[in-house]
Amino acid sequence: MPERLTRTCDVAIIGAGPAGLAAARRAAESGAAVAMVDDNPQPGGQIWRNETNLAVNPAVSVICGARVIAAPSPGRLTLEKLEGDLELTYRSVVLATGARERFLPFPGWTLPNVMGAGGLQALAKSGLPVAGKKVVVAGSGPLLLAVAKYMRAHGAHVRLIAEQAGRAAVLSFGASLVRHPGKLIQAIEFRAALLGTRYLHACWPIAADGSGQLESVTLYHAGKTWREPCDYLACGFGLVPNTELPLLLGCRLSETGVQVDDYQETTVPNIYCAGEVTGIGGLDLSQVEGEIAGYAAAGKREAARPLFGARESHRRFAVALERAFALREELRNLPQDDTIVCRCEDVTFERIRRRDGWRDAKLQTRCGMGPCQGRVCGGAVEFLLGWKAESIRPPVFPARIASLSGPKYPQL
Repeated sequence: MPERLTRTCDVAIIGAGPAGLAAARRAAESGAAVAMVDDNPQPGGQIWRNETNLAVNPAVSVICGARVIAAPSPGRLTLEKLEGDLELTYRSVVLATGARERFLPFPGWTLPNVMGAGGLQALAKSGLPVAGKKVVVAGSGPLLLAVAKYMRAHGAHVRLIAEQAGRAAVLSFGASLVRHPGKLIQAIEFRAALLGTRYLHACWPIAADGSGQLESVTLYHAGKTWREPCDYLACGFGLVPNTELPLLLGCRLSETGVQVDDYQETTVPNIYCAGEVTGIGGLDLSQVEGEIAGYAAAGKREAARPLFGARESHRRFAVALERAFALREELRNLPQDDTIVCRCEDVTFERIRRRDGWRDAKLQTRCGMGPCQGRVCGGAVEFLLGWKAESIRPPVFPARIASLSGPKYPQL
């Protein structure tokens, strides 16, 4: 078996989204040798996908198209790339692994053209033609407005935006934006761009309908249901932090994400987390957390302290965001007994809800044991049944057998 390539750095940054880019910039400015890893073809994450003019500090070594699949020993990560594996050793690491959409299962949600709100936007950015297509955007949170705006700007006919949060909660959140002028301006721009598009509060999908692929979505609002014709249903019920790698490295979780201290350091020394992985808070919070983590990981903690005030302000916004768009109890009734919850293993809700917990469900039904390793069904089961993942084992992502074999992985 060919020997793995190796690379050494002072600070490793895992994730090249807003938090990771900010951390890399500050760590490099502090004189550290920085390597930044991301599984996408170029830096930017989901927010700045395909941004060709994205600036990255030239002192940062960027490793794209690579996934962390294992951590064979402290200070060492195994990366898998298309052309081969790479062993990355570091003194400290910043995990900026971001978040993914939460999907809630309902009848018909596995039909082709039913997808995540951010997922449809990502596909459109990558070339999926949406011009002239009828789109319904549903779920919860400000992402719905951003996706609807993008779809409409690219020629789609956005039939409506269905927000599950109530009108009072959303209006109260909007009023609180006066304390965050930049976000208030952004919200006004979103609404202005969507003039003429129906925006319904306390509205959510209860079924997707179609023969072979999506043809319409059945929506509930104010005690009534109706079918809305559409070509695409973009549906996301908030975000879930990507905590798999922090858990693999032994980091403790909080109620919102990975537990960190004032300098974004986790419960494991020299491992830092920044951005949505510590709790969903938006772009500004992700960036300032990344800056603090980058300074601290490079040994420049005093440089990080002036940023604490800005972080606290952004955290208050995150708390208001979570309160306004909290998922309503009625959504727990969306899946029927025969509704598929684990798409990888075709496990129905009836089979899952009879189990005693996440581990029992895995053992008895293989729920969460497929290629996505619970990334789709995990967030749904957590909301529906209150179960959390109990452990993470390598590989963090599906990997080649050759990447996992050999004397470097005696535990496997």
